[in-house]
Amino acid sequence: MKLPILFATLMLAAGVTTTAAAADAKAAFKADPAKGATLAATCLACHTADGSRGAVANPILQGQHPEYLVKQLQEFKSGKRANAIMQGMSAALSEDDMKHIAAFYADKQAKPGFAKNKDTVLLGEKIYRGGIAERSVPACAGCHSPNGAGIPAQYPRLGGQHVEYTEAQLVAFRSGARANNAQMTAIAGKMNDREIKAVSDYIAGLR
Repeated sequence: MKLPILFATLMLAAGVTTTAAAADAKAAFKADPAKGATLAATCLACHTADGSRGAVANPILQGQHPEYLVKQLQEFKSGKRANAIMQGMSAALSEDDMKHIAAFYADKQAKPGFAKNKDTVLLGEKIYRGGIAERSVPACAGCHSPNGAGIPAQYPRLGGQHVEYTEAQLVAFRSGARANNAQMTAIAGKMNDREIKAVSDYIAGLR
């Protein structure tokens, strides 16, 4: 009776050791911005060489939280976030590839932007800092921080983002065309065009 018990104990110990080794190997992974730069070579047509202020239809990636970038790439790849170009670009990327690319863009210093419409800047500030109480729209600053820096691994950096891109994403959330964040769908759904434009413009000037 002792031999089977001993054998089972040894097997259990081996399993625990193997699991621990696998966990250590996973924890040891370190994203490499240099490798990310190589992998991101195909991204520069839309996002410029370093993810800076390119075409307004495309997001500025410089200084974005790497966890957020990885999440978006995963959701483009899975189809949870719909975009034909990005689905194609992310299709061949492994999770490690995504982490390397995210590290490359996150490693860059984000360049400041500026608001363009002085007539709506006060409305934009009011929404960003205080929300719209009568419609239960929360203050953007609560999740994205007062200066638009966001919260790593949870909420993206918004400060300095293209006005046009932020506005397009809010409109897409409102219409359901972008469906990968239920919280933002609910928030944007309570905002009108003027409010979306105003807060998007205000966000562009945050730093």
